[in-house]
Amino acid sequence: MAVQQGKKSPSRRGMHRSHDFLVPPPLAIEPTTGEVHRRHHVSPTGYYRGKKVLREKGQ
Repeated sequence: MAVQQGKKSPSRRGMHRSHDFLVPPPLAIEPTTGEVHRRHHVSPTGYYRGKKVLREKGQ
């Protein structure tokens, strides 16, 4: 017969299915280039909110 070793706290009890509620990160479309990127992050080509914020290497 299984015997409980210790009482599970309400916090631990609520963690059982926490991974079921993960959602993919929200995405945004860069207005200048049309690229899809994570919200509040710089796009792969270095644009943020329509402005170039990063320079390419070698410049």
